[in-house]
Amino acid sequence: MAELLVIRHGQASFGAENYDRLSDLGHRQSRAAGEMLREIGWIPDRLITGTLTRHKETLASMGFGASSGPEEHDGLNEYDFDDLFRARFGKAIPSEVKADRKAHFRNLRETVLAWQKDAFGGVRETWRDFADRVEAARRFAISTEARRVLVVSSGGVIGRMTAAALAAPDEMMMTLNLQIRNSSMTRFIFSGEAFYLHEFNAVPHLASRERLPMQTYS
Repeated sequence: MAELLVIRHGQASFGAENYDRLSDLGHRQSRAAGEMLREIGWIPDRLITGTLTRHKETLASMGFGASSGPEEHDGLNEYDFDDLFRARFGKAIPSEVKADRKAHFRNLRETVLAWQKDAFGGVRETWRDFADRVEAARRFAISTEARRVLVVSSGGVIGRMTAAALAAPDEMMMTLNLQIRNSSMTRFIFSGEAFYLHEFNAVPHLASRERLPMQTYS
């Protein structure tokens, strides 16, 4: 069977004016991931990213795609959490949502679970629209003769793709989303319509004693 290896982008710039850039650590995480794949001889036949800067920077730091540009699919882009917060809170977004990591992710979980149930309006993208575009991106990625497909995406997309592969309830997407480490590897195997989860949220490239401090979730 063929393999679909989905990498979450390296650490982005939490709290910065422009979140959509890798931090220095994010670049180092990505380089480590690319080095490990080359060491074990796992060289992709097809490269796909979302359209976000952090996706493209991750792939570049991994060292793949220099000779020929990767394909892009906007179904691999993260849901717009700023838009969800504005829709839920209006002008009264708690200040700690952007300043404090624990408060941010606690509120994000509550907001996404409410979004899934259409508990508030005014969003640019409904939950169903998000789920549908992730499925479209998955089908795009596996509609190929390639045997090793490398994708760079984001935590929410990987959580949704994984939950769908397991036929899990919608709520499971967020439980998975919040576990996914930066530069982690989630692997699926596929053939025709068959599509199975094979490995989730693995960071073998950050598993040594020296690199354990490089593991991050945001």
